[in-house]
Amino acid sequence: MGTAVKFVWLLLLAVLLPSSAAAQERYAVLISGASGGDKYAAQQQRWRSELAAFLATNFAFPDANVVVLDESSDGTSKATAENVRRLLGDLRRRVRRDDTLLILLVGHGTYDGIDAKFNLVGPDLSAADWKDLLDAIAARVVLVNTTESSFPFLEQLSRVGRVVITATDSAQQRFATVFPEYFIRSLADLSSDLDKNGRVSIWEAFAVASAGVKQHYEQRGQLSTERPLLDDNGDGVGREAEAPGEDGAMARALYLNAESQPANANPERAALERQRVALERQLEDLKARRTAMSEEQYQAELERIFVELAKIAQEIRKQS
Repeated sequence: MGTAVKFVWLLLLAVLLPSSAAAQERYAVLISGASGGDKYAAQQQRWRSELAAFLATNFAFPDANVVVLDESSDGTSKATAENVRRLLGDLRRRVRRDDTLLILLVGHGTYDGIDAKFNLVGPDLSAADWKDLLDAIAARVVLVNTTESSFPFLEQLSRVGRVVITATDSAQQRFATVFPEYFIRSLADLSSDLDKNGRVSIWEAFAVASAGVKQHYEQRGQLSTERPLLDDNGDGVGREAEAPGEDGAMARALYLNAESQPANANPERAALERQRVALERQLEDLKARRTAMSEEQYQAELERIFVELAKIAQEIRKQS
């Protein structure tokens, strides 16, 4: 990335983050698969119940927009591959491009040297299966796989306009993880609001949870068996919260809670939000076309979009 583009990108972040990139609608799918024992079953039940309640109460998610699949439920609420396919198929027809969809996977994962899978009740779904299901969904997807051996999900599901978070940075890390405890807690705790703008972004939740995982092992004098990663630029590499890297820009501007004041209450603000969304689509399309462009063309178009986004963000802040 050229120097001029880096400068504009930093400017954009400075003016954009305190506002938001809130979507029109917000959805959440919480899945806890095969628990592997009473201890894990009780733990997973607590995690999904706490997060579901928090999304409804504190984040004002409509009840119909929060779906839980688990091991103990019956019928269409049981965490089976068939029900996952049905649910994501329904969401494909329901959600729009400007919506945000959070998918949280809690439980256990496996890797056989070829395929990484999230353990469900009955047949499992591999990372490749999840990719096929999610690629058909138009919304901004935030996929958080909190299980062991989850890293291949980041490699395979990475895509421009999508946030992928995994509890591990290697498929070989096969111990049960503590990351879900800290990630769910960080979403629900306003102390995770690192930039003090009154809201917790996906990046902030990831960063605070990562710090919690690190401290968990240090306090016990143990070598950490998990290092969470986040990817949101589509390169399939990811980064740790404390490490340098290009990932994080999208996650820093993405929130699960609704705007305190709807943009449509102000016609001028609503128009600016529509322009912002259109430019974000242009940015996603540009990144997808990068290999077909010269580096000079790509950098010039990238800078143009960033400058326009920065201008719009400044206007939105004036009206906030």
